[in-house]
Amino acid sequence: MTARNTVVQPAGNYFDKYGSRNPVVRWMMSGFLDAFSSLVDRADVSEVLEIGCGEAELSIHMANKGMKVRGCDIAPEAIDEARVRVEAAGADVELWIQRLEDFDVQADGAPLVVCCEVLEHLDDPEQGLKILSELADPWLLCSVPREPLWRTLNLARARYVKELGNTPGHVNHWSKRGFVRFVSQRFDVVETRSPLPWTMLLCRRRDA
Repeated sequence: MTARNTVVQPAGNYFDKYGSRNPVVRWMMSGFLDAFSSLVDRADVSEVLEIGCGEAELSIHMANKGMKVRGCDIAPEAIDEARVRVEAAGADVELWIQRLEDFDVQADGAPLVVCCEVLEHLDDPEQGLKILSELADPWLLCSVPREPLWRTLNLARARYVKELGNTPGHVNHWSKRGFVRFVSQRFDVVETRSPLPWTMLLCRRRDA
């Protein structure tokens, strides 16, 4: 395992969607978690690396399946909250602060790499995808907001109106078809899910 970096980098907005009391948000997150859980089961591995783990809800979910889980995020406040939640859940998850760009791909890979709600934040998503393809051995499970639906829903609830519905920190925007095309540069897309309002893919590294 490589040394853990302590890089502090802006991570966009932070919203505890998993803990929301809004019934619509709770319904959307239930759909997201159902799709996520079924794709994790299809990968059928015992070890996972989650990049961009945020408050660690997905990492906890996977740890509860009996998987060995490592999770990182670039935001110190997210990792602080993640540690609180992991301890409260009694889960076994290794957590640290790190950017995707700083991974040692020879040492830090995993049979399943999870990267949900990260690629839309990267200044160089092609480089990010390349790193993911070197870390995933062989599976990648990734998701991004589905556009233009995401921005339309933001505008419908009068959020980020001056930004035309774009969530702060989102610098890349993909339709479902566009995201599949993007990821297919380096992976075979095995299964596609569309929990509202995301695109979620289970992919296998092409040379695996």
